[in-house]
Amino acid sequence: MKIAISGKGGVGKTTIMALLARHFSELGREVLVIDADSSPHMAQSLGVREVEKIIPISEMKEMLKERSGRVEGSPFYNINPKVDDLPTRFIVEAPGGIKLMVLGAIQNAEGGCACAESTVLKRLLTRLLLDPAQVVLLDMEAGVEHLGRGTIVGVDRLLIVVIPSQSGIRTALKIRQLAEECRIKNISYVGNLVQDSEDRQFLREGLREEPIAFFPDSRAIRRAERSGAAVVEEGAAVATTTAELAEKLLQVAQAP
Repeated sequence: MKIAISGKGGVGKTTIMALLARHFSELGREVLVIDADSSPHMAQSLGVREVEKIIPISEMKEMLKERSGRVEGSPFYNINPKVDDLPTRFIVEAPGGIKLMVLGAIQNAEGGCACAESTVLKRLLTRLLLDPAQVVLLDMEAGVEHLGRGTIVGVDRLLIVVIPSQSGIRTALKIRQLAEECRIKNISYVGNLVQDSEDRQFLREGLREEPIAFFPDSRAIRRAERSGAAVVEEGAAVATTTAELAEKLLQVAQAP
């Protein structure tokens, strides 16, 4: 099962993905989390120690250049770079046996990453998504730009996290539009920071469909985020919602 998550910045997508990772791990599933955000925070959310020592692969410019085969001043590079050894070298283990790969954002040339190096990152992402035995959770950068580059076409489902606000709904609808243009078939909304039935109804009406889950606004999780603690340690506050969302995702994945 391969699940990607996106949404407007600050809506809590990383938190929800971390909670899902911990839950699937507790169910005995092998879990790989790929942090492909331009500002990666998944390691902290999962409780990895010494997160400051983790360097996103997208920032390893010399290694990416070497793998791409690009020579300075030349427009040519290897479109099929070797990446099979990179997961073993750079995957770290989070508490609970969760595997984490901090990939960083896959950008285009205008965004600061040359096409050759970007090709290495895209091939690595494809390689990570191929293992059928794992639950793979892909935390994408905020906004909609990554969908324009078609980097998550291979996922089974895209979750779009949205909070009860007009700006949150506008971004969620835009993400869905681009996802459909990228031919992603299974797309679901997840409401977050929901306080009451009024918030639920606001999301239903604005999105014009029922979100697959509504995560309540949790002070415990908010305090953990602000203090730099592992949000998964405060997961009891939203345990029921996390379990219900995970069950729905498993049912969809197992459907014929």
